[in-house]
Amino acid sequence: MIPIILFLWAAIKILNEYERGVIFRLGRVIKAKGPGLIILIPVVDWMVRVSMRLVAMDVDPQDVITRDNVSVKVNAVIYFRVIEPIKAVVEVENYSYAMSQLAQTTLRSVCGQAELDELLAKRDKINSELQEILDTHTDPWGIKVATVEIKHIDLPQEMQRSMAKQAEAERELRAKVINAEGEFQAADRLTKAAQIIQDYPTALQLRYLQTMREMSAEKNTTIIFPFPIDMFKPFFDLIDKKSGMNS
Repeated sequence: MIPIILFLWAAIKILNEYERGVIFRLGRVIKAKGPGLIILIPVVDWMVRVSMRLVAMDVDPQDVITRDNVSVKVNAVIYFRVIEPIKAVVEVENYSYAMSQLAQTTLRSVCGQAELDELLAKRDKINSELQEILDTHTDPWGIKVATVEIKHIDLPQEMQRSMAKQAEAERELRAKVINAEGEFQAADRLTKAAQIIQDYPTALQLRYLQTMREMSAEKNTTIIFPFPIDMFKPFFDLIDKKSGMNS
């Protein structure tokens, strides 16, 4: 009875829905089986389980020197899955370890060819390039790289301060440009208003009365009454005539 139980224990294997079993018979690959119930020939057959689920692999932070000679630390995450279990077992000894090492070297290589601004602003482009390179190298292993995402870019403190100063200077520049544009528009409006008042002097009197009304509505204790200089023009002419006669 015991030999029968041991025989069944060695012969019967159950694979989950997400697993495949690569069967070796006397050292040679037969095929990949599963999921479900698998029957092996004890001593003759040997099975290697392979998971077909999507794997998220975290790439350790890598020291990278960008093309513009800035030292940064970059880490990423890779999503991949085994498509052909026989290749994943036969073509590479440990596909998870091989994928990790390949991802690290590729990350350093691709990020080292980009400038810092490109690395910060064009992550989608860098991610696509990383995914394409990794997928090309892992295709003979029966592995499909679905996505590569750069998670974090660690900048030196000196570079962070420089970028903060640059951002502050750019904001000040935009503020000055906006202020100058406002002054230009205000000057243009004032010029047009002056032309209208010159053509229609009554508009100046109406504006004067409107200003007086606004000042009285604010209940000010002191009110300044501006007088048009034209009201004093006759007196100025009279003084000029007398000066001419005396001379």
